[in-house]
Amino acid sequence: MKHIDHLSEYNEIIKENDEIYRHLAKNFHMPECTFWILYTLRTAHAPLTQSELCKILYEPKQTVNSALKKLEAEGFLSLAVGSDRRSKTITLTDKGQTLAGQTVDLVISAEKHSLLSLEETEQDLFLQLFHKYTDALKQQITELNKKT
Repeated sequence: MKHIDHLSEYNEIIKENDEIYRHLAKNFHMPECTFWILYTLRTAHAPLTQSELCKILYEPKQTVNSALKKLEAEGFLSLAVGSDRRSKTITLTDKGQTLAGQTVDLVISAEKHSLLSLEETEQDLFLQLFHKYTDALKQQITELNKKT
C-alpha cells in the first residue's frame, strides 16, 4: 500500500504546484493561459509560432489563439508571418517586454532560486526521475486507452 501513499503525495504536490501558478496568474490579474504564454515566450530559445506554443503548453489551438488575439489587441505582442502563410511568429512588443519583466520574469527568478536550493546532482536526478515517471505514465495511459 506504500505506492498508494506515494501516489497521493505525488498528486498533492502536483496540485499544490498548480495552485501556486494559478494564484500567481490571479495576482498578476491575467488568465492562466496568458501567464503561460508570456512565461513560455520569455523562456524560449527562439521565436515561436502558435503551433509550437500549443505543443509546449499542451493547450488547444483555440484557447491559445484567443489569448494571443487579446494580447495582440492590447499591444503586448505582435504576430508576424512565419516560414509559410499559415504560421505566424510571436514576438513581444516593448509593452509586452515590460509586462513580462513585471510578472513572469519574477516567477522565473523565484523558480531559479528554488531550483538552486537543490544540489546540481539532485536537480539532475529530480528531472530524470520526473521524466521517467511521466514516460511510464504515458505508456500506461496509452495501453489503457487501447482497452477502452
